[in-house]
Amino acid sequence: MALSLSRRLLAQTARRTIQARRPTAPTLSPIVTARWQSSQPVTRDAMTGEFTSKPDIDSSRLELVKNTSPKSPPSPQNLVFGHTFTDHMLTVEWTLADGWGVPKIMPYGPFSIQPSSTVLHYCQSVFEGLKAYRDENGKVTLFRPDMNMKRMVRSAQRVALPAFNGEELLQLIKKLVALDAHWIPQVPGYSLYIRPTLIGNMHALGVGPPNKALLFVICSPVGPYYKNGFKPVKLLATTEYVRAVPGGTGSYKLGANYAPCLIPQAEAMAQGYDQNLWLLGPEHYLTEVGTMNLFVVLKRDDGSVELVTPPLEDVILPGVTRDSVLALARDHAAGKLQLNLPSKLVVSERPITMGEVKEAADSGKLLEVFGSGTAAIVCPVKAIGYLGKDIQIPIGEQGMGPVTKTILDEIVKRQLGVVESDWSVTVTEK
Repeated sequence: MALSLSRRLLAQTARRTIQARRPTAPTLSPIVTARWQSSQPVTRDAMTGEFTSKPDIDSSRLELVKNTSPKSPPSPQNLVFGHTFTDHMLTVEWTLADGWGVPKIMPYGPFSIQPSSTVLHYCQSVFEGLKAYRDENGKVTLFRPDMNMKRMVRSAQRVALPAFNGEELLQLIKKLVALDAHWIPQVPGYSLYIRPTLIGNMHALGVGPPNKALLFVICSPVGPYYKNGFKPVKLLATTEYVRAVPGGTGSYKLGANYAPCLIPQAEAMAQGYDQNLWLLGPEHYLTEVGTMNLFVVLKRDDGSVELVTPPLEDVILPGVTRDSVLALARDHAAGKLQLNLPSKLVVSERPITMGEVKEAADSGKLLEVFGSGTAAIVCPVKAIGYLGKDIQIPIGEQGMGPVTKTILDEIVKRQLGVVESDWSVTVTEK
């Protein structure tokens, strides 16, 4: 029965996909069409306001149950990344029959799922990671949350989880963050890490799109990634393992992408390295570093400096920080911004191999290598182990090169509101 149910759900998913691609005719009164971002149109009766089709996430339907036994936030110095959680969480249930249900903000705590829940067997899960910041005046902001919402919807659709209105989920996240804003330490370098997650929750065995799903958001106060100053890392360019392949799921933020990386990372650490540098194909193309995007800074023959990152295609996650690095560097190169970067800067999204990196190092043209991601913003690299030898990379007196340092400073300024930017989205003024 579970198998036949899965087949029916697969057929329904295919029909919904086809319908979503077809142009839709305008709907006439008394039914009015609401504006949503998910693939299904949602309509309400003009007279009663009742849904006449399956509802999407709607922040106006929020139910709030405050924690009657709130905790005291710990001292910032005692925080360990991802180990402490705020007083509240957000949940929204979805069913194939009824669409998205009522959003609820409630006390943080356990929730119950069946042992047959599909997330436990087939890893139907996607998640995001973003941060809220508090400035010296108490203003709380999010950094480019619209990109996280778009990426989460894209990831959900890749594993047959329901799409949703990202703008409405963002409004709910703002309300959750505002409620627990006092958990954000008002100390430089500290923030509130936000983890939206969507899981398949069908109570049946059988591989197929779920008929139930659960979206939830939890928050965790975190300190600076480098508490005692920047520590450049050593990478092992692994030729034994591969993180992602063309046509796979490497460009989606899925839970299933992370567990397979644990053993290669442990083996790299056992050899004296901090993390893996993931390669692809017999040419040993660079892709990602650990769970971060990768950048290489090269000196070119004409005296210019090239900032290189591998192209996204379908093996590399489209990181929010990656996009921010590229945007800042390109605006500088185009003369729109005057940053402390080389005057002759070329920004490239192109394939780059370990052979090219080694040749650049041997000729003195390898200037910097760094990773980028939400947790650390940037992570400088001091060496890459490749085919039994370490390639040394300049890091400078501050533990990172000048391009890495400038990129870090400019992103932090926009995260904290020191530099006004539409990347910074206000949650509360105080």
